[in-house]
Amino acid sequence: MRAFNVLLTAGSRRVPLVQAFRTALRSLGLPGSVIVTDVNPLSPAIHVADRSYRVPMATDAEYLPEMLALCEVEKIRLVVPTIDDELPLFGAAREQFLALGTVVGCSSEETALICNDKVETCVRLRAAGVPAAATYLPSELPKTAAPPLFVKPRAGRGAVGAFAIRSQRDLDFFLSYVPDPIVQEYLEGPEFTIDVMCDATGSPVSIVPRERVVIRAGVIDRGRTVNDPRLIALAVQACQAIPFFGAVNIQCRMQGEQPVIFEINPRFSGGIPLTIQAGADFPKMLIKMALGRQVPAAIGEFKDDLWMTSFESAFFLEGSDLYAQAFEVRQRRKDVA
Repeated sequence: MRAFNVLLTAGSRRVPLVQAFRTALRSLGLPGSVIVTDVNPLSPAIHVADRSYRVPMATDAEYLPEMLALCEVEKIRLVVPTIDDELPLFGAAREQFLALGTVVGCSSEETALICNDKVETCVRLRAAGVPAAATYLPSELPKTAAPPLFVKPRAGRGAVGAFAIRSQRDLDFFLSYVPDPIVQEYLEGPEFTIDVMCDATGSPVSIVPRERVVIRAGVIDRGRTVNDPRLIALAVQACQAIPFFGAVNIQCRMQGEQPVIFEINPRFSGGIPLTIQAGADFPKMLIKMALGRQVPAAIGEFKDDLWMTSFESAFFLEGSDLYAQAFEVRQRRKDVA
C-alpha cells in the first residue's frame, strides 16, 4: 500500500495536532508519516514529528518552491498549512501541489484573503445577513460610535495587539499604538469558537462549538463543548456566505440569545484537541477527503459538555547543536531536491 505522508507547516507548539494526524493514519490502516516544517529548532512539534525540516519564513521568495520540492521528495499526499500568513500562498498554489499528488488541506486564496482581513470578513458576513460585529476602519468610524469598543490589528492572530476600549482617551491612544488598526463593536457575552470541517463543495460535514472559558495568549486554556443549535446554525450561515475547504474556526460571542461573529480563521484552531476528543476527528475526515472518499455529514454529533483543561509540558535539549537535534534535513531546497 502506498504510504500516506502528511505535512504540517509551522509546527510550533502544535504537538496535539501532530499526534492527532498520526492517530488518524493508524485508525484508517494507512502506512505513512507525519512530517513537520518550522524555522526554529526549539519548536516542540518538530520533536514529536516523524521527520522535520527547516524552511525559510513564508515571506521568503524561496518558501513556496521549497515546500513544493519537499512535497515531491517526501511524496506528501496531504499538506496542512497552519498559520494565517501562509494560507493565501497555499490556496493560490493548490493546482501546483495537486500536480505532485499533494492535496492542500485549506481554503482558496480568495477565502484566505477575506478572512485575513477582519474588516472584509465582517462586511461579507453582514452583507449576507450573517450576524457579525460592526467593524470599521478608523477613518470610517461613525461619530455616534462610543466606548466600549474594541481595537485590534486589521490582520493579526493570537489576540496580539487587541485591546478593549473603555474611554475616548483609550481609543485615541490605541488607534495610534496598534499597527493598521480597526475598530469593532464591543461584544460582552460568553465567547465561543466553532470548529467546522468543510468538504470540497464547501458544505460543513462537522460543526463543534466550544466555550472558551479561560484563554491564554489567544488560545483556549480551559473550555467545554456546547451543543447549541444557535451556534451550529450560525456556522452553517457563515459557510454559505464564504466558501471553505478543510478546517475552519469561527469566533463569536453570545449577545443575548444571538451569537455574533467577530473573526474567522480558515485553519485548525488551537483548541482542536477538545473537538477531536469529543468525537469529531477532523484529521481523519481531512485524510479521507484527500483520498477522494466521501465523508458523510455528522453535524452536531459530538460529546456535549466535555471539558478540557490544558497544562504545560517540555522537551529538554542539549545546547551544543540544537539544529542537528531538531531537524532531519537542515539545508535549503536546492540540497533536498
